[in-house]
Amino acid sequence: MLPRLRPIAVKERVSMLFLERGELDVIDGSFVLVDGGGVRTQIPVGAIACLMLEPGTRVSHAAVVLAARVGCLLVWVGEAGVRLYAAGQPGGARADRLLYQARLALDEESRLRVVRKMYELRFNDRVPERYSIEQLRGMEGARVREMYVQLARRAGVLWKGRRYDPEAWASGDLPNRCLSAGTACLYGVCEAAILAAGYAPAIGFIHSGKPRSFVFDIADIVKFETVVPAAFRVAARTHTADPERDVRLACRDLFRETRLLKRLIPMIEEVLAAGGLPVPETPEDCLPPAIPEEEGIGDAGHRG
Repeated sequence: MLPRLRPIAVKERVSMLFLERGELDVIDGSFVLVDGGGVRTQIPVGAIACLMLEPGTRVSHAAVVLAARVGCLLVWVGEAGVRLYAAGQPGGARADRLLYQARLALDEESRLRVVRKMYELRFNDRVPERYSIEQLRGMEGARVREMYVQLARRAGVLWKGRRYDPEAWASGDLPNRCLSAGTACLYGVCEAAILAAGYAPAIGFIHSGKPRSFVFDIADIVKFETVVPAAFRVAARTHTADPERDVRLACRDLFRETRLLKRLIPMIEEVLAAGGLPVPETPEDCLPPAIPEEEGIGDAGHRG
């Protein structure tokens, strides 16, 4: 009998892999992508943080089960990987972490402390304690616009501002299309890390009202040191035939070189710890698990 599968920690994984035009299945014990001609491409699903499934991809029940067991996030995306339609949920299996996150978001003082820490990490600068969240957002807007201008100038890109139409993807200029492709990669990786740590993507502190509000919060902390410079470098090339694909490859290499997956979960914990509230204890009158699970090698939120 084969040993039970155990998730690998996110920090030890490859960040992401984009798949298209094939069927994901488990055949002869292997997780494979089968193309129209029947050719199988084996995919080490347990060593990947998230699989981005582009149009033309079909997924079998066995493939979804295996991805969930090993803690690989499945993300269904649109053309060029810039529209998100749905995402699997292989993590988030810690009620104490979810309650802790919700408690921080509902307490006004704790939420402000978390937001202040996010801005400090993002801009590498102290934030005035007297600032409200509205004032912090105003400060953010001015700084972000200037950072776009500086990074575009450094890469030699003509920058006219962050403008794009999700309903008419091709209508955007090249820098904006490259930026959207890069941020899509970053969002997928951040969501995989948030779920692996046992938290909820929807409970944000700066962003709210979206299924991935907390994903946007965390991604914004590292966006300008990772995907924005990479996207502008690709946009500066005059001979690029497929800029979106080039951006995805550049992001994949950059995530590996900067060890981004190793940084994300400690960063999430640091941000939330700034709220100053303890992780809630399990009430004494709660029933324990009927069948306790063995200690795994994955992260806190993995179900393995």
